[in-house]
Amino acid sequence: MNANPPLFQFDNTYARDLEGFYVAWEGAKVPEPQIALFNIELAQELGLDAKSLDTPYGARIFAGIESPEGASPLAQVYAGHQFGGFSPQLGDGRALLLGEVIDRDGNRRDIQLKGSGPTPFSRGGDGKAVVGPVLREYIIGEAMHALGIPTTRALAAVTTGETIYREGPKPGAVLTRVASSHLRVGTFQFFAARGETDKVRQLADYAIARHDPDLAGTDDRYLKLFSGVMQRQADLIARWVLIGFVHGVMNTDNTTISGETIDYGPCAFIDAYDPAAVFSSIDHGGRYAFGRQPVIAQWNLARLAEALLALIDPDDLDKAVERVSEELGRFPDLFKRAWLNGMRAKLGLRTEAEGDQDLADALLAQMQEHRIDYTRFFRKLSDAAAGDTQKVLGLFPEENGLEAWLSRWQQRLDVEAGNPADTRKRMNSVNPVYIPRNHKVEEALVSAEAGDFDPVHKLLGVLADPFAERDGLSAYAGPAPAELGPYRTFCGT
Repeated sequence: MNANPPLFQFDNTYARDLEGFYVAWEGAKVPEPQIALFNIELAQELGLDAKSLDTPYGARIFAGIESPEGASPLAQVYAGHQFGGFSPQLGDGRALLLGEVIDRDGNRRDIQLKGSGPTPFSRGGDGKAVVGPVLREYIIGEAMHALGIPTTRALAAVTTGETIYREGPKPGAVLTRVASSHLRVGTFQFFAARGETDKVRQLADYAIARHDPDLAGTDDRYLKLFSGVMQRQADLIARWVLIGFVHGVMNTDNTTISGETIDYGPCAFIDAYDPAAVFSSIDHGGRYAFGRQPVIAQWNLARLAEALLALIDPDDLDKAVERVSEELGRFPDLFKRAWLNGMRAKLGLRTEAEGDQDLADALLAQMQEHRIDYTRFFRKLSDAAAGDTQKVLGLFPEENGLEAWLSRWQQRLDVEAGNPADTRKRMNSVNPVYIPRNHKVEEALVSAEAGDFDPVHKLLGVLADPFAERDGLSAYAGPAPAELGPYRTFCGT
């Protein structure tokens, strides 16, 4: 009998309570799993024994070839609208949910392997992943966490010793992803499209128990569940836009019930401010452009609303449509409020005033006209709050309208009668110096594919503390050199 306690204290409600919503499955065998990155801080947060997991045995677990005690590995089924077209069955084609743990704060967290081999939902794919996309998700997820944006996170990245072909030979890898859950709009769509209302209700009750427990047993709980998801998505997308993040593939199967960012395939961060910015190589029509993300979020929520109609008013679907449509109509205001409150913080404002939206819009118009680096501008604006306007003016050509805008902004600050030093400090606490600049991410990934992980480790160290400017890191704080040309991203994980 093994006297050692299990490495994971699993409590697998999805496997236990939602039979028929998944297929039990095992990971594929790989020849030589090795841990490339291990997130000790997250392991400790999850209450795991980091020392025991950062080992060859842990590598076998994270590669999917060793099932730890208490795990219930499974592939979840879901559907989804992908670039506007409905796919009635998608599912985890290269992922396995190992199980759930309760972290040190009492929160339930999924632990999932991504790239662990084919499943019944693979649709002819090999179910594998390669080093570049796995590390991209690890890097961006950890950066988003440090920036205060709700996100899935990476517990580990392992190389597998395999060669996987993705437009040429690439080293294989598996990501271990942690999420509040992997429930998606597409999960509801799968059962609703099949007319399985009882399963939609079962799933909704599970989602309520997991993410909105105060709603359990209340009247109108399914409409209230929808409202909660909508509020979380409004807050999330506002945070994306405020930080300059472009998800790149906002399909309904990538829209979470928890309000966490999930799936960092073709994502990017804007350099020059541009609402039309598109980076994904497959987004030919700009459906998921930077400035369209709030519109797409509302469209995705409408698909969730459709899936819930039979629960909201089972006896009168027309009434259900009316009620949920009225609720959905609140989304633009919810997003605008979240975005404007965030923009006030970026501008150093503590109070609300009627002209704040116009003030922000006028600034963004200037930034768009002159293609000003979004992140650098707001960081240097904090110096202007303390009286030094030259740094921010230096980002603009000589002939510009920024001085007039700065005067207007200063008048707005004066109304609050705050201490300039305090204003600058507040602004620097929300306007980062360091974001995952696209070219620096690519540099790190190229090095890792060649076997050198040092640039990845350094980049992770920089991004772990994005608001504190540090000596010797100026290369991580600026846009890509012009000679690199337009940036493009590709779906890979």
